[in-house]
Amino acid sequence: MTLRIALKVDCDTAEGTRQGIPRLLELFDRKGIRATFFFSLGPDNSGRAALRVFTRKGFLRKMLRSRATSLYPLRTMLSGTLLPAPVIGRSCRAEILSVAAAGHETGLHAWDHVAWHDGLPRWKPERVATEYRRLHDAYADIFGTQARASACPGWTVSESYLAEREKYPLFYTSDTRDGDPFVPLVGGARSAIPEIPSTLPTLDEKLGDPALAAGDALRAHFAGAASGDAVHSIHTEVEGGPYLEWFGNLIDDWKSRGAAFVPLETLAGEARARLSTLPARAIVPITLPGRGGVVSSGGTPP
Repeated sequence: MTLRIALKVDCDTAEGTRQGIPRLLELFDRKGIRATFFFSLGPDNSGRAALRVFTRKGFLRKMLRSRATSLYPLRTMLSGTLLPAPVIGRSCRAEILSVAAAGHETGLHAWDHVAWHDGLPRWKPERVATEYRRLHDAYADIFGTQARASACPGWTVSESYLAEREKYPLFYTSDTRDGDPFVPLVGGARSAIPEIPSTLPTLDEKLGDPALAAGDALRAHFAGAASGDAVHSIHTEVEGGPYLEWFGNLIDDWKSRGAAFVPLETLAGEARARLSTLPARAIVPITLPGRGGVVSSGGTPP
């Protein structure tokens, strides 16, 4: 079976966008890879994510296991609390534009990443509409065109969001984990927008796993986990930061298996070509090993 890997690059923070994008662009240029970048464009309130210790089961354990303080600089960990929250779309405009200039696909991630990730299930439809509109407007202001793709922070989805996304000319979304492309059920009806799930675990979900602690076991795990069409989510703060060299070696491992790297739009175009026959699924919460809280999936509840 041909191995194709779509790299989904989440840009969550101001420092990750500013520092990680140039590093990843240089790496992708050397490796001959086109990827898909999803941008957070509003205030960077990363410091407020610490409250998840009290609201998300397993979050503290994940932070300790993955050594989060070594992944995120102090500026990011205090952003929006002891330090002001920079508006990423303004402060990192040049870095964001450089992604499209380098030939990579671009899309939407969040206006306020932490607020969406932690608050979406409780938001009224009016707030969902406002936050999502601000994100689309910021993207259009930067790129001069409407976004064709969207990916929710932390794979956090709600019925209000699903209804809102139908109002935009999106080619696809990548909001869920696990499984093959499908169309979400929105209010019991088939969506017109295909969903392309992330299929591989993220690096931070596996960091600190004692079964992967020896030698190159962690890299070997990821190298062997990909099969068929795989969608791998990475982060400018992690693979574009302290794990850049490690990630470059993983790319070489995949290439040694004959992997082809494609932007997500390639998989989405193939899904749209058979839109009428794609399975329609309700999006449900699931738990994943190594991750605090729940994520959204087109599978069945655990």
